[in-house]
Amino acid sequence: MTEEILLLIGDRIRAKRQEKNITLELLASKAGVSKGLISQIENNRTVPSLPVLLSIVYSLDEDMRGFFESLQEKLRNEKYMLIRKDDTKKISKEPVKGFSYNRIFARAIQSSAFDMALLEIKPGAARRKMVTTEAFELKYLVRGTIEYQINKEKFEMSAGDSLVFDGRQPHRIRNAGHEEALLLIVYLF
Repeated sequence: MTEEILLLIGDRIRAKRQEKNITLELLASKAGVSKGLISQIENNRTVPSLPVLLSIVYSLDEDMRGFFESLQEKLRNEKYMLIRKDDTKKISKEPVKGFSYNRIFARAIQSSAFDMALLEIKPGAARRKMVTTEAFELKYLVRGTIEYQINKEKFEMSAGDSLVFDGRQPHRIRNAGHEEALLLIVYLF
């Protein structure tokens, strides 16, 4: 299983769960895990262990072959990829009012994987809880003003500023300006 498949697992779990109208709470209960863990897996913030993955797939009434069937199609070995503006995919990473992610690219490249997205943050929108990811995070603020908190340290970023950090540190973000902020995010797994 390549790192890219690991990135696609969360998307597949969410798609199957939504296709079957199963709530996060119900899936977590059936799989014997927490709602928070299901959310982290669906948002590519963590990779499930094999027993947890098996339990989730079983709880979705899927067999492993069917679950992974079309993932292989997404793993073609192109020489390059050109991603047009209209090819981005709106994704739901977390239920935070005013946050809207557009995935640009998620791909494994030579034993590494990365996920690239644009995050639009409405004025006043903020993540209330601290989160962690199993990746290094690279952020580039395209427009607007945001406040970032990593552990207990808070700082403001303006358009053109960049940030790189280990996502395993608790962190959160809020739009500190009066206009919509646009943030380019790259997760390196």
